[in-house]
Amino acid sequence: IQKMLGPGYEVKASLGHVADLPERELGVDVARDFAPTYEVTKDKKAVVEELRRAAQGKRLLIATDPDRAGEAIGWHVARLLERDPKEPLRVEFHEITPKVVRQAVERPRPIDQNLVDAQQARRVLDRLVGYNLSPLLSLEFRKRALSAGRVQSVALRLVVEREQAIEAFQREEYWTLEGLFEVQGKTFPALLHEVDGQRLWIAQGEKEGKLHLETEAQALALAERVQTLPYRVAQVEVRERRKSPPPPFTTSTLQQAASSRLGYTASRTMRIAQRLYEGVDLPEGTVGLITYMRTDSVRVSPEAVALAREAIGEMYGPAYLPEAPRVYRNRKEGVQDAHEAIRPTDPRRTPEGVRPYLSEEEYRLYDLIWRRFLASQMKDALYEQTVILLEGQGQPRFTFRAAGSVLRFEGYLKVWGREGEDEEEAPPVPAVPQGAEARLLQARPEQHFTEPPPRYTDATLVKTMEELGIGRPSTYAPTLETLEKRGYVERKGRTLLPTPLGRQIVHYLKERFPRVVAYEFTAQMEEGLDQVEEGKVPWPQVVWEFYEPFLKELSQVPKKTCPQCGRPLELKVSRFGQFLGCTGYPECTYTEPLERKKEAEPIGEACPQCGRPLVRKEGRYGSFIACSGYPECDYTRDDGTPTGYTCPKCGSRVL
Repeated sequence: IQKMLGPGYEVKASLGHVADLPERELGVDVARDFAPTYEVTKDKKAVVEELRRAAQGKRLLIATDPDRAGEAIGWHVARLLERDPKEPLRVEFHEITPKVVRQAVERPRPIDQNLVDAQQARRVLDRLVGYNLSPLLSLEFRKRALSAGRVQSVALRLVVEREQAIEAFQREEYWTLEGLFEVQGKTFPALLHEVDGQRLWIAQGEKEGKLHLETEAQALALAERVQTLPYRVAQVEVRERRKSPPPPFTTSTLQQAASSRLGYTASRTMRIAQRLYEGVDLPEGTVGLITYMRTDSVRVSPEAVALAREAIGEMYGPAYLPEAPRVYRNRKEGVQDAHEAIRPTDPRRTPEGVRPYLSEEEYRLYDLIWRRFLASQMKDALYEQTVILLEGQGQPRFTFRAAGSVLRFEGYLKVWGREGEDEEEAPPVPAVPQGAEARLLQARPEQHFTEPPPRYTDATLVKTMEELGIGRPSTYAPTLETLEKRGYVERKGRTLLPTPLGRQIVHYLKERFPRVVAYEFTAQMEEGLDQVEEGKVPWPQVVWEFYEPFLKELSQVPKKTCPQCGRPLELKVSRFGQFLGCTGYPECTYTEPLERKKEAEPIGEACPQCGRPLVRKEGRYGSFIACSGYPECDYTRDDGTPTGYTCPKCGSRVL
C-alpha cells in the first residue's frame, strides 16, 4: 500500500486487534447495559505507542479490513489516538490494487458505529459464555484449558450427533435386478424399475408403497419370472438438460471447494487466501491477486464482469460466452451487499502467468478461485439425456429402465472441470425405436446395503453450519481450528471424529445448557447481530435476549462445595497454574489440584531388573512404563509398541 500511495503517505500496521476485554476478569458491566471495559493488549502496547507517534500532527486514515472486526479495530485505533470516529477517516477497499486503493483514499467516510456495535455484541456474548462456562467445564471434567463458545459448542454438537447417528445406524439389505437386453442387434443393461406399477425401493426416498426386495431368495425368484416374458420398447424419451455454472465463491463455498478438491482444511484455505489478498510481488509491483476473502455475498462489480467476459472471449472463444452477463443474487437475508464475491482482482492474470511468483499452495488456491470466477460467466453445459422403458408382455407387468447421458457442449465445464459431475453423466444408451421388440438375455440380482450418513469433513461441516445459520464467514475456520486444538475432535483422513472428551462436553452442555447448544437459538443470535449491523436494534438488547435464559440455566447448575466449610469451590489461577480453591478464603484456605493424578495401572508384565510388576504412569511428557518397586528399582521405558525399526541416528528402538 505504501508503494501504491507514494511518498505523501506513511503506512503503518496495527497488526490486528489492538484492544480487547481484560484477560483475567469479565470486563463487562451487566448492570450498565453490558458496558465493556477495553484495555490495550500486552503485545500491542508498543504498536499503539508507535501509531501515536507517527500520527501526531498528521491527518489519519484507517484502512482496516472491510468487515465488522476491521471496523471495530479502526474504532479502537481512532479512540486510542484521540480522533473523532465521526470524522471522515475510515478508508475501505475490497481489493489491494493501485487503482482501487487510490480511489478509496480519496473517499474516506466516518467509522460505521453499527458495524462496531455488531462486533461489540459478538465479543460481549462470547465473553459472557466463555467466562462462565469454561471454568464450569474445567471443574466438571477436572482438566485445564477447556472452553465452550456460542458457535464452537454448537459445531461440536453437530459432529457428535453425526457420529451417534452413524453408530446407531441399522444397515438394511436390499436387492436390485439388472437385465441385459437386445434390441435390433444392440445390447444394453437396464434395471428393474416397476412391478405392476409399484416402484422398486433402492434406498432412495420413502420406502412406503414401494417394492422392497429384502432377500436373495426373493430376488432370484423374481429373476426367474422376468425371463419368461417377451419385452418391447414402451417409451424412448430424449431431452436436453442444461446445467448452469455455480456462482463465484463466498467464504463458505471457497472452504468447501478447497476441502473437496484440494484437501485443504478451512484454516489453511483462509491463511493462503489472506496472502493472495494482501499482495504478491509481480514484475509490475506488489498486487493483491484476489478480493477480500471474508464474505457471504455473490455480487460482482460490473467492471469485474466485463473483464471476465473479455478474458473468456479471448481464451475460449465467443461460443462459450452468454449473450448477456450473468447476474447472481444473494439468496439469504442479512447478506452485506456492499461486499463482493471472492474473485481475481484481474481475471486476465491467469494462474499459469503468475505461477512463478507463487508457492505451490498459493498457485492451487488462486487457480481454483480464477476458474470458479470465469466459469460463473460462461454458458451452460448441455447434456443429452435418454431414458428407455422396456415393458414385459404379460402378468405381472415388469418395467425395466435404462438411462444414459452424454455431454453435448462443455460450456462452463471447459474451465471449471468435470470433477464432481459424475451424477450428471451416465454411460450412453443406444438409439432404439419406440415399439421395437426387445429380448431379455439375462437377469442378474445384485445385493446392496443402505449406507450410514457420512462423517463430516471441513467442507460438509461448514456447509451445514451455513445452512443452519450458525456462525458467519469470519468464524467458520477459527471454530474448526479451536475444536481440534482443544482436543474435542480429531481428524481421520479428511473426516472429523469427536473425541471421548468432545462427546462428554456435548452431553454435559445439552443437559445443563440446552439453549447454548440449540441450533435455532444460535441462528437467532446471528440474525440479531445482523440486525445490529443494519441499525435496526440496539446491541445490548440482542445480548440480553441471550443472557437472560443463559443466566437461568447457569443458576440451576449444582456447585461443587468445600469439604471443610461447605462453601462453593471455584477455579483459581496462580503462577503454578489452575487449582480449586474455597470461596471462603482467607477464612477457609482449602485448595485441591484441578487435575487428579491417574493411579498407576498394572500392565501384566514383570520388571526385567527386579521381577516386581510393571505399571503405566503419567508424567509431564505423557505416559511411560515404570517398576512398581520405585524408588528401590528405577527401571523405566517408553510407553509404545515397538515397530521393529531402529533409529538411524542413535540405534534405539522406534515405537
